[in-house]
Parts: sequence; structure tokens; C-alpha cells
Amino acid sequence: MDSTGFNKSASIFVGGHRGLVGSAVVRRLNSLGYNNLILPKVGGIHANNTYPADFITIKFGTLTLIFLGSSCIYSKFAPQPIPESALLTGALEPTNKWYAIAKISGIMMCQAFRIQHSFDAISAMPTNLYGPNDNFHPENSHVLPALLRRFHEASGKPLREFLHVDDLADAILFLLENYSGLEHVNFGNGKEVTIKELAELVKEVVGHTREIVWDSSKPDGTPRKLMDRRLEELDPRFVLKMELQILINGIWRMLFLQNN
Repeated sequence: MDSTGFNKSASIFVGGHRGLVGSAVVRRLNSLGYNNLILPKVGGIHANNTYPADFITIKFGTLTLIFLGSSCIYSKFAPQPIPESALLTGALEPTNKWYAIAKISGIMMCQAFRIQHSFDAISAMPTNLYGPNDNFHPENSHVLPALLRRFHEASGKPLREFLHVDDLADAILFLLENYSGLEHVNFGNGKEVTIKELAELVKEVVGHTREIVWDSSKPDGTPRKLMDRRLEELDPRFVLKMELQILINGIWRMLFLQNN
């Protein structure tokens, strides 16, 4: 992606700019010549108590808001691939229903802004993400960084789709340029692997030689979460292109260098 519909001097706020997604968006914007980036306000107890509204309000003059959710918003047994219309059609996965409800609330917030104030607020729901600045915490990370640190998963049977954050950054800018609507948009690449296949791939990358032991006492979560490919319906020229095995190699090298 080499252009957006925004003026190069436009002020662009990027939330969570040090995290997995935010840092990818900042990298892509900088590469395209967007240097007037506004990064999030942070503060301690005094700042939070004295200026509470500054941390949650949208400033007047904002032209467009894009809210990012997650595939976790859909029910545990949603139809596959998951269409946007599947939202709120079944029970959520019990292990992440609180997170899912928070993301669903964000979608509703964007719809409310659009309906009541004609504010251009759009929502995007990416599939499972990975890439630079991921969370490698031994207990609180997602499946791919967790596997890169250790081999300890449940049954290995669930299917997962993975999207690199650099592809996500391109998809976000593409959406900002090409879409303005009430309904949220799914981000996925149409490729899925079982957790067992993913573990075998990671095992090969890191050079692990021992047998993988599967712990059936651990929860599997949602059995399958394959997103539909709405972006390609908006424009068939847009293709999410990152290859999982090549990028796992890169992430492993980065993690190894960080810890040596």
C-alpha cells in the first residue's frame, strides 16, 4: 500500500503506539510520509484523577475514528468463515467473554456516534495477530508468542488464523481510504492451521528436539475462528500476503536477540 486519502500534514492519533498493533501502524504511517502523529496521553494517579476526560474523550475536529476489536466478539460456534452478520447470534466463549463484551461495546459506540452525530467512526475486527512488539509474557501472552517461549498447550485441535501486524497496518489504512459505514469489517487472510500444526512449525523453527506433550486439562477455547474476507470484496486488489513460517523465523530471531 503506497497511498491514503489523507493529507500528509494531517494530525493522526495512534493509540497504543508502543504495542503490537499501534507500533505497526506508526511504522507504516512514517514510511508513507505521515509524520504529524499524535501519540496517547499517559499519566499516573495525579494525572488520571485531575484530567480524567483527557484520557477518554474524542477531541472536537477529529475527522475519522477507527476502532479495532477482535475475532473474540463472535460466538463460540459461529458459522465458518465468520461473516460480520454473525455478531450477537450465539453464546460467547466463556474464557474470554469479558474481553469480547468490551470489544462489542466499542462497535456499538462507533455506531452510536455515526447515527446520532454523523461522525465517521468505523470498526475493524482482525483475526489473531503476531509480529514485532508482541507480548511474550510467560502467562499472559497469546498462543504464538507463548509457543515460542515454551511448549505447553491444551489438545492442539482448535484451528486458528494468523495475521501479521504489518498486514494489519496496511488493512487499516486501506479501510480508512475505502470504507465509511455502520457495519464493522473483518480482517482475515483465509488461511488457518491447527494449534498442533502451529506447535510443530514453531518446534522446527526454534530447533526443539523433544516430544510435544499435550495437556488435556487446559481449555481449548473456541474450536475454530476463520474470518471472512470482506476486504477483498471491497477491493479485489487488496491481498493480505505475509507467510506464517517465514515470519515466525523472524520473530524467533528477534526474541532470541532480545534475551541474549
